[in-house]
Amino acid sequence: MPTDIVMPQMGESIVEGTITKWLKKPGDKVQRDEPLFEISTDKVDAEIPAPASGVLQEIKVVEGNTVQINTVVGTIAADGETMASSPVPAKAAAPAPVVPVKAPASPAPAQPAAVSTHSRDEGEDFRSSPLVRKMAREHNVDLAQIPGTGMGGRITKQDITAFLDRVETPATPARPSASSAPASRPATPAPVAIPGDAVPLTNMRKIIAQRMIESRRTSAHVHCMFEVDITRIVNLRNKTKNAFEQRHGARLTFMPFFVRAAIIGLQQFPIINASLDGETIRYHRHVNVGIAVALDWGLIVPVLKGADELNFLGLQRGISDLGERARSKKLKPEEVEGSTFTVTNPGQFGAVFGLPIINQPNSAIMGVGGITKAPLVVTDKDGNDSIAIRSVVHLTLGYDHRLIDGAVADQFMAFVKKTLENWSEEVG
Repeated sequence: MPTDIVMPQMGESIVEGTITKWLKKPGDKVQRDEPLFEISTDKVDAEIPAPASGVLQEIKVVEGNTVQINTVVGTIAADGETMASSPVPAKAAAPAPVVPVKAPASPAPAQPAAVSTHSRDEGEDFRSSPLVRKMAREHNVDLAQIPGTGMGGRITKQDITAFLDRVETPATPARPSASSAPASRPATPAPVAIPGDAVPLTNMRKIIAQRMIESRRTSAHVHCMFEVDITRIVNLRNKTKNAFEQRHGARLTFMPFFVRAAIIGLQQFPIINASLDGETIRYHRHVNVGIAVALDWGLIVPVLKGADELNFLGLQRGISDLGERARSKKLKPEEVEGSTFTVTNPGQFGAVFGLPIINQPNSAIMGVGGITKAPLVVTDKDGNDSIAIRSVVHLTLGYDHRLIDGAVADQFMAFVKKTLENWSEEVG
C-alpha cells in the first residue's frame, strides 16, 4: 500500500499551509526523513521530510496551492511496489480534487452580500484562521459573506483572496476570466526575474509586508543612536576566538556581546522589555531575545527563550543554532513566537547603522551597525586627551514612545554602551 504524504500541522494555531516547492518529482527515490517538499505558513517556512522510504508515486497538490492540514498532498510507493499509472500528468492533476472551486465562474460586479451562497445566522462563529480574520479586518470584510471551502466550512485564505479579487477588482474586457483565480497562481516568483517582469509576492513576503505595516500603525516609533568604542571587545575576540572554537566547537562572533549587554541593560530598565496590552503594561519575567536573520528569500526572527538565564557560551550556541536552522528551514513555529526584545544586525552587510521597525508585540528593537576603525579622542585616567584609532560601532534603539520615554531609552542605551566599552565578563 502506498504511504500518504500529508500537510503537517506546524503549531496549534496553524490550520493550512502553502506548498512552495517539491524537492522530488514522481518516480524519484526518497529516503525516510529526507526533505521532500517545502511549505510556507503564517509562522514559518519549513522543509517537510518524507514519511517513508520508497519512490514518490504521485504529487496531488502542485506548487503554489494552499491546503488544510492533514490533506493528502502526495503518495510514496514502497520499493519494488508497482507505481499506479495515472491518466493525468502530475502538474495538471492536483488542485481540482484538493482545493475546491470557491466562486461562480462568471460573477457580475455585484453587491458583496450577493456573493454569499451559504446562509448563516447573524453572530455565528465563523471558522477561520487568525490570518483570515486579520485580512477581513484590514479590508473591512464581513466573513458572513464568504462561503467557506475548508474542512467543516472553514474559510481559508484562498476563499477571502478570491472574494477580494471579485469585489475590489473592477472587471474589464481584457481581463481573463476563470483561469486567473488566485488558487492557480504560483506562490513563488520565477527563479530569475529580469527588468519588466511582474512576479507575485511569496507567502513570506506578504506576511513581512503585513507585519511591517501593522507595526508602523501600532507603535509610535522613535529612534536614538549611540556610538560605542568596542576596541576592548575586538581585541578580546581576536585573542580568544581560536581557543574558543577548539574548546567549544563553536565560532566566536560579536553578536553574543551585543545580546549580553542588552540583557544586562534590560534587567536594569525592565520597561524596555515590557509590552503594552490595551491599557495594561505587561512586564515580562524573562528576556526572550528575537534575533533577526536575513534569508535569501526574506527575513525571519527566531527567538532565544530565557536568554537572561544563559551564560556567554549559551548565548553564542543558541544564536548560532537558531541562525543555522532558520537558513535550512528547520525552525518550529514556537521558535518564532514569544520574543520580548529584538536585536537586528544590518551592519553585517556594511550599513553604518539602521532604523529598524519594532517587532510586535515588543516595545523596542536594537540595531547593530557595522564595526569600523575610526580616529577618536581618548581620555586617559589622568584626564589627558589624545587621538587614537579605535574600533567603533553605532547602535540604534527603535522604541515605542507610547510606553517608553526618550530619557529612559537614552539611559538604557548609555548603560549598554558602558557595558560594552568596559567589558569584563569571561567568554568561556
